[in-house]
Amino acid sequence: MNLKSLILGAAGALLVAGGAQAQLPPGWSAPGEPLHIAGNLYYVGTETIAVYLVTTPEGHILVDGAMPTSAPLVLASIRELGFDPADVKVILNTHAHFDHTGGLADLKAATGATLAASEGDRGALESGTYVGSEEVAMFAFKPVAVDRVLKDGDKVELGGVALTANLTPGHSPGCTTWTFPLEVDGQTRQAMIYCSTSVAANRLVSADKGPQYPGIVAEYEQTFARLKTMTADVFLAPHAEQFGLAGKRAAMKDGAPSPFVDPTELQKVVADSEAAFRTQLAKQQEAAQ
Repeated sequence: MNLKSLILGAAGALLVAGGAQAQLPPGWSAPGEPLHIAGNLYYVGTETIAVYLVTTPEGHILVDGAMPTSAPLVLASIRELGFDPADVKVILNTHAHFDHTGGLADLKAATGATLAASEGDRGALESGTYVGSEEVAMFAFKPVAVDRVLKDGDKVELGGVALTANLTPGHSPGCTTWTFPLEVDGQTRQAMIYCSTSVAANRLVSADKGPQYPGIVAEYEQTFARLKTMTADVFLAPHAEQFGLAGKRAAMKDGAPSPFVDPTELQKVVADSEAAFRTQLAKQQEAAQ
């Protein structure tokens, strides 16, 4: 399956969620096997919804919270890797959608960590809703207070580790792509936790309700332009299939180069995602006429 199909697959599942017969992929809520990716970076998400743990000598940083039922699974994975959830000091978010924020409130309560997130997504996080589809019960999650509001370029620092917030709005108003240095096979690499650029359940154009939020199309365009200027040696994303986690996990072998290192992956994903966006935009424009 190519990257475009993978991106559309995740988007399609979310679109179905808005209907009367919601059929979310079972892997979104199924227990995942924790994984040491490289250096101080670990996967602690569900089977197919990513959550990342970045460890430091002074405590740890958790990125995303998966589904509303996922907090116990995430905490169990952290423990299985030999870390104490009480040492999680900061929680971050890629974007305020229920499949990545659902567990944040419970994780924050269990760890005592502070939550840092963008201003664009703060309202959604603190209301537990999907911006522009606040009435859709399927998209709701437990509200969570934001302790630190982040601007583009802000750094979240802990124990000598710094993650940089890169605002890439469109998929959500405050969509945040995280970049940070990562030691892989004895070399310092640039790692990226991609926010998302899929259309998913978003209304780009609508004659009835209007766009999901004002300026959404322009923000997608700006985000694609920005991402084309960025680089990543290690590309990671909120959905496991968006960065081939299963295949990379299977390819990990002692003494072999890390399968997570691929400086070409980011731009392949950006190109496929932009093409999918333009297809969806054209369809929605036609339907709105």
